[in-house]
This record gives sequence, structure tokens and C-alpha cells, in this order.
Amino acid sequence: MTECNRQSIRFTRQGRRRVEADFDGGRLVSDAGLLMIREVDRRSGLTASLADCLSDPRQPAKIRHDQPTMLAQRIHAIAAGYEDGNDHQALRHDPMLQLCAGLDPVEGATLASPSTLSRLEHRVTRRDCVAMHEVFVDHFITSFDTREGPPKQLILDFDATDDPLHGKQEGRFFHGYYDHYCYLPLYVFCGDELLCAYLRPSNIDAAKHARAILKLLVDKLRARWPDVQIIFRGDSGFCRWKLMRWCDRHDVDYIIGLARNKRLEKQSESFMAQAEADYERTGDKQRQFHVIDYAAESWDRSRKVIVKAERLREGPNLRLIVTSLSPEMGDAQKLYDDVYCARGEMENRIKEQQLGLFADRTSCSTMLANQFRLLLSSAAYVLMQTLRRTVLAGTDLARAQVTTIRTKLIKIGARVIVSARRVVLHLSSSCPLQPLFGRLAHRLAAIHFDTG
Repeated sequence: MTECNRQSIRFTRQGRRRVEADFDGGRLVSDAGLLMIREVDRRSGLTASLADCLSDPRQPAKIRHDQPTMLAQRIHAIAAGYEDGNDHQALRHDPMLQLCAGLDPVEGATLASPSTLSRLEHRVTRRDCVAMHEVFVDHFITSFDTREGPPKQLILDFDATDDPLHGKQEGRFFHGYYDHYCYLPLYVFCGDELLCAYLRPSNIDAAKHARAILKLLVDKLRARWPDVQIIFRGDSGFCRWKLMRWCDRHDVDYIIGLARNKRLEKQSESFMAQAEADYERTGDKQRQFHVIDYAAESWDRSRKVIVKAERLREGPNLRLIVTSLSPEMGDAQKLYDDVYCARGEMENRIKEQQLGLFADRTSCSTMLANQFRLLLSSAAYVLMQTLRRTVLAGTDLARAQVTTIRTKLIKIGARVIVSARRVVLHLSSSCPLQPLFGRLAHRLAAIHFDTG
């Protein structure tokens, strides 16, 4: 058979030598570090559990690509930085991605095409998505089997964010606060661990469905740990009296931002006046913390409100939170600074998923297909976070963003050799993290993942 050489691409000469490039390198991969993610996935069983959630209406005799393979293909590609389904027109031939998806990376092997992956996205049901969320919670629960012991306290962070839309997707609405068309997904994290990523239209209250999701999570967590203290934490968008009443009745504590109003400002006048006087006297920033009782007209009863009366150089800054936490958890300042303000870390995790793992790639025509895409991104985050929590602990990458982990640990070039008995990846000899990569591989082999 005649071999046709592709036209070379020419660059600036190096001395007397021409500099050329082509795409005839053969079986080379640029993401050999996916071996780490593959190993975490295999040992934790995450993708396999997610695949069990999906119904498959196809005729078995006509199936070429099974759903576990397609799911692994998409999730590992997202972890490696390929957000678009169209990328798989070329990636389906990538030996590293084939290995991650459970396919022998032999000559002629191919993964699913973009059109096949698109059909998977559009046949997922709402029940499938609910079951996939349960897998994330189960994964979180079993992760404590590899830690020092069961938790005594769990803080569940709820937050909504915007997912900008640039087409005519189902459920598309204009949001006045964000000033563009978007979805309004609801995220739930416990520390760095993702528990829920629920896609919603943006023409709703930010707290909509939060109480129902909280109830499901509390039931699931207390079934495993009956005595664990659970704390609901959120910004003022989640300060709804029905949610707080449910927490009061079910022994769930809460610490939630509270929006200012004229009545609260009136009750806080003396605190702000004292902060203003101290600022005028010293010229330095002033902060005071006080506790008051407050009940809006719509609330069922009064609740404890922490007032932060602050005077900055820019002007007065009044902040309020409502909480059920007892004084044993700390005084007003400690509850505000150490407990409530810690929710800012959740915003960093959302940015990781939205920007680093492409959770905002919701360009399907239907909302349910976009929910599935959000769950694929969530699965990639869970795998990256599991790697970070277990294998990378104690290293310079222990607190690294997923984009940094991808650049330093996944984007490694390698040559793939496949024989009858082995698949060998000859990694780049100039990789700067060679010693660390070897140590991490040995550590990963020694870690026991309880898959439940």
C-alpha cells in the first residue's frame, strides 16, 4: 500500500538547519499522566458506579461502544482538558484515552465518535441523573474509610452560581443580577468534596430546591453516622424561614448570611456609631461583633443574629448572619470569621469546576442533556479531588488547583508500545517531575479504596 506523507510545516531556521514539523509521529500521547486518574478511577470504582446508573435502551447485538467505556472516555478527557465532544473525532484514536476507557490500545482500535457520545447525552433520563448524584454522596461517605475515622461534624456548603448561555437552550432566561442569559446551578460541597451539582433555570429563587436537597443529604449521611453534627452554611440567598424551620425541627444547625433592611439597620445603629467613633479617634479600621434577637414578619420565630459593625477607610460596612450554633462553638467573632467566612473556599471549588473542568460547557439543546454534562464535569472533579486528597497529600501539589495538577502531572508526553503481554508507556525523559511521579505511583498502589 502506498504511504502518503503529510506536508511538513516549516518554521524559522536554526542556523544552517531547517525546522519542520508534521503529524506523523505515530503512537505518541500528550496526556500520559492520566495513568494516575485511571488508577484512582479503577480503585475507587467511581465511573463503573456511575455507569450502573444509566439505562441503555439500545439493542445489545448492535452495540459497539458500551456505556461504561463512553463514560470513562468523556470523564478522563475532561480531566485532561478536552471539554468539547467534538474533540473526540481525533481523541477516539488516542491510546492513552483508550487505556483509561478500558480498551486495549492496539492499532486500529477506536473509541466512540462525537455523534455516538452526543446520543448518549440525549438519552439520559432524570432518574439516571438522580442516581448519579447518589453515587457522589456514596463516594464521599466511603472516603472516610481511608481517613482516621468517622466525622464528628459536617458543614454542608450550598451556593448558586451563573452558567452563561450563548444559544437558545431549553430553560434559558435572562438574570438581572448577572446581567446575561444563564442557568443557575446549585452546588453542595462538604469541604473540598462535591456532593451535588444540580442544574436549574435562572428564573427562580436562588434557594429553590435547597431544602429538599438538604433533606436527602441529611437522611443519607445520618443513616451512616447517626450522631454526626450537620451544619447548613450559605449566603443570604438561602436565608429562608422554611429552610431554617426545617433545620430546627431536624437537629440541623445553620449559619446563613442575612440581608440588611431598615429594621436591622435601626437595631445596629448604636454598634455602627461606636465603630465610627473609634475610627475617628484612631484612624484605624474598626470591627465590633454583637448578638441580637431578630425575627422578620414572615419568620415563624425570632433567631440569633450576629452583627459585624465595621468601619473601613472606604466607609461603614454592616454585615449580618443568622445562626443556631451554640456559644460552645465560639463567640460571635469566631463564628463569623472562622465558621461563616470559611465558605469562601467553596467559591474556589466552584471556580475550579466551572473554569478548570468546563462545567459551563452546557451547549446542548435540552436542559437534561446539559445536566448530564454537568455531572460528567462533576465526576472529573471528584476523581481529581480524590487524587489530591489521597495521593498528593503532603506534596507541593496537595492544595494545587486542578489546572495546575493537569499541567504538571497529566500533560506528560509518552510513546506507547503495545505487545501481546504488555502496554508500555515510555514517558518523556525531560519531564521535570520524574521523581515525584514515581513516588506518587508507589503511594497510589499502597492506598486502599473502599468502594462500598
